[in-house]
Amino acid sequence: MLKRGSVAVVAAGLVLAVGGCGGGADDKAGASDKASAEPAPTRTPSKKLVEWVGDMCESTIAIKNLRTDSAADLKEIRNSDKGELPTQSLAVSYLAGTPSTVEDVESDLDGLAPSGVPAADRLRDAWLKKVQGVVADLDGVSPSAAFDDAEGSVAGVDKLVQSLTSPEPDLLALTKKDPQLAAAYQRAKQCAPGWTPDEGAEDGDSPAPDPTGPLPKAADGKNTGACSDGECEVLVTSTADITANGTSVHVSVGDDYVTFQTAGTLMQLGGAGGEAGFGDALKATVVAHNKDGAVLKFTTP
Repeated sequence: MLKRGSVAVVAAGLVLAVGGCGGGADDKAGASDKASAEPAPTRTPSKKLVEWVGDMCESTIAIKNLRTDSAADLKEIRNSDKGELPTQSLAVSYLAGTPSTVEDVESDLDGLAPSGVPAADRLRDAWLKKVQGVVADLDGVSPSAAFDDAEGSVAGVDKLVQSLTSPEPDLLALTKKDPQLAAAYQRAKQCAPGWTPDEGAEDGDSPAPDPTGPLPKAADGKNTGACSDGECEVLVTSTADITANGTSVHVSVGDDYVTFQTAGTLMQLGGAGGEAGFGDALKATVVAHNKDGAVLKFTTP
């Protein structure tokens, strides 16, 4: 028969044992909760994915710039009576250059190989579908439409360009759902705030420098009357009507192009060295061209 004191000791021992077991379980649970609260480290994205995300950012920036420039060009054309160049010349330049710019974006998107991230590839496909639709609609656009309705023809093209809004979810939204995309986005230089295409030029593939140097002296200055025999070298700073060897040519000088217009032809040349031929009667060469004007040389074949 156990004594009363012995029973008390045994009971106390049981309480301590139970308490010790309970404390151990709580410690393990706390450690488990703490471990699960810490996110697993993100694997370094592959070079291929970083390049893909960078190229997608670059295409997106190109589309954004295209929309901005198109809206600015339309505004300038609508207010061209206050500017230096006539409405038709501005519209011709816009209608000649915009479709090819959209085609460049299409080519870049089409050249993107699968990224390996399904959501990202769906975004690329949605972008490409949009751009291809605009390219198809622009296929029938001709610069000559500017002569019938300069503002209307440009407004129609601008409406197509402005339709190039990003599919949803866009790339930035996707990075918030995919750690690998987010890591690639952080490493791609084209995705950095303020990045411009010129900064992305690879070694040996630098963009052409802006023609900011002074124009060479034209042999005949601004005397377009010297062109009457078909042989002259003149400076045109905005527009000029030149009659050379019996051919009347309206010349418009813009920042990017020199436009030559006769009764039956319309030609645009960008940069120095370009040549415009007017049948067997006359040839015009852009000797130099920058923001201040163009030096043009007219010769007879």
